[in-house]
Amino acid sequence: MKATDKRPVGKTGISVTALGVGSAPLGGLYAPVAKEDATAMLTEAWNAGLRYFDTAPMYGNTRAEHLVGELLREKSPESRDWVISTKVGRLMTTERAGRTLPPAPPKNPLDPGWWNGLDFREVFDYSYDGVMRSFDDSQQRLGFPRPDLLFVHDIGRVTHADLHEHHWTALTRGGGFKALSELRDAGDIRGFGLGVNEWQIIRDALEEADLDCSMLAGRYTLLDQDAEEEFLPLAERHGMALVVAGVFNSGILASTSGRRKFNYADAPADMIERAEQLRAVCDSFSVPLPAAAIQFPLRHPATTCVAIGAKTAAQIAANIEWFEQDIPEELWATLKSRGLTNR
Repeated sequence: MKATDKRPVGKTGISVTALGVGSAPLGGLYAPVAKEDATAMLTEAWNAGLRYFDTAPMYGNTRAEHLVGELLREKSPESRDWVISTKVGRLMTTERAGRTLPPAPPKNPLDPGWWNGLDFREVFDYSYDGVMRSFDDSQQRLGFPRPDLLFVHDIGRVTHADLHEHHWTALTRGGGFKALSELRDAGDIRGFGLGVNEWQIIRDALEEADLDCSMLAGRYTLLDQDAEEEFLPLAERHGMALVVAGVFNSGILASTSGRRKFNYADAPADMIERAEQLRAVCDSFSVPLPAAAIQFPLRHPATTCVAIGAKTAAQIAANIEWFEQDIPEELWATLKSRGLTNR
């Protein structure tokens, strides 16, 4: 499969390239990223033919949306041969004299923080008004109307702990899903879903709304196949397209030294050991572990595309090379026979 192959996104009528470009690293994930490097990465992706870009207000506290928008609004405005997704659920605000803000939310265990993000603070709001305002704000930061897909960002029990029911009620009875449906019906977006690290909350959301496409990060990878047995068949039955992100599990499947990350934190010993077992099998076939990691999710028919972030032009070029590398079926069979994968 080529990274530039187009794949349909459920019932939306749009198609995305099999490899999409994530923009979380451009917000300063784990380390600062200079604008020159960010622009070079996005330009390299565009010149290579990648046409699906994902971003979010959270990434660098709006920095990534600005950077991605700067690239795309100059590209083929008439034909619009590219697709962009962004997210709702967080409003960005600032401290100002005389203004009272809600208390800062508790630390999200899946939030790594941003090294050179902009000087804004997130306020979670999944209500009707919150979704509509987030949509308006994203259009202004991107610099063009009508992003194609909107994902409800980071909702779930792991993310919000004791506040989960409060935010879930805002999304359901408080009109968040209603706002997204209205935007889709009006043609302001082509589709919506969730963008989360918890597949269980997408399962719950499918009972509340007609989701077109969702993004699942880190839960269908060589290291974590928790979603395969129950969730992936459910997505297929509902006709919901699925973008799989976080295929390197925060970096552990792409790095060989230094402080290896798993789930946005330093990797525990058992995960490092499992990653090394995966690497040993890949080495025996002369296949880089990142190539197997980036291709693995697409072996399941529920996966529409893989979206992966990069900080530099060299990194996105490497991702494309890994994505297109030939991998013998015997490698996958060996991984399965050793209990390292289910497929």
